[in-house]
Amino acid sequence: MIQQRSVKAKVHTTGVGLHTGARVTLTLRPALPDTGIVFHRTDLPEPKSFRIAPELVTDTRLCSALEADGAKVATVEHLMSALAGLGIDNLHIDIDGPEVPILDGSAAPFVYLLQSAGIALLNAPKRFIRVRKTVRVEEGDKWVQVQPHEGFTLAFRIDFDHPVFRNTSREISLDFSRQSYVQEVSRARTFGFVKDVEYLRSHGLALGGTLDNAIVLDEYRVLNNDGLRYADEFVKHKVLDAVGDLYLTGHPILGAFTAYKSGHGLNNKLLRALMTDTSAWEWREYEDERSTPKALMSLHPVPVVG
Repeated sequence: MIQQRSVKAKVHTTGVGLHTGARVTLTLRPALPDTGIVFHRTDLPEPKSFRIAPELVTDTRLCSALEADGAKVATVEHLMSALAGLGIDNLHIDIDGPEVPILDGSAAPFVYLLQSAGIALLNAPKRFIRVRKTVRVEEGDKWVQVQPHEGFTLAFRIDFDHPVFRNTSREISLDFSRQSYVQEVSRARTFGFVKDVEYLRSHGLALGGTLDNAIVLDEYRVLNNDGLRYADEFVKHKVLDAVGDLYLTGHPILGAFTAYKSGHGLNNKLLRALMTDTSAWEWREYEDERSTPKALMSLHPVPVVG
């Protein structure tokens, strides 16, 4: 049986929000089978809780922000990406502010936090969303689609008019049954341009952005002294974001995802289009190893018991 997962112990971290600049503490706690991924805003006069869902995305300006019953949590995509990459199905997330801390701008600190807590295998079958037909959405020259596939693959192409992008790979194709999310994707950082900073901050965005939590480019080059972590870090970060955006169902998707210049908004439109077309997908559980596609057996290696 492919089992559901949570964490073994409570862990926490503190940092600032990329856009709000506000200091926030994030606590991750174990959850029972079929709980799902639940956010708890603990700082409100009346604490509010909600389970993640694609329809709760209310803002996609440079992040994915969720809101329910007046409680908002922004910039969830890097944490959600780490949860997807490690196969976490059930988790309580306590947060005492309106935005998940950006930490180093990638998913790697969240991966470390989850691994430090320990991965718990739960006595319940994992529920997959299995794509049955192609779903595609477009906006101008941008598009994104998902097709049937017995596994999870993701192909992405970006296109920015900047000298640095002419010398780095702008497209990538990953098969997560063969390639490691943790090794190949999780360390890719968010990026931005100096020319956009004044405009963003005048609109209440990027108030917490620094060279410590983002790749920053001027008109010609990368300003970070340590350079890039991957030769193709820019497109890998877009993959990281997409993995997180697609996991806002709270369930892994079995399908082949392909995107051109997509972002949080288009990723969410695809997810909503898929989930509202009940002929395009089905629930699948794999309790018998003999009937489980081989690709799924290696998507999330069984954690070491410790």
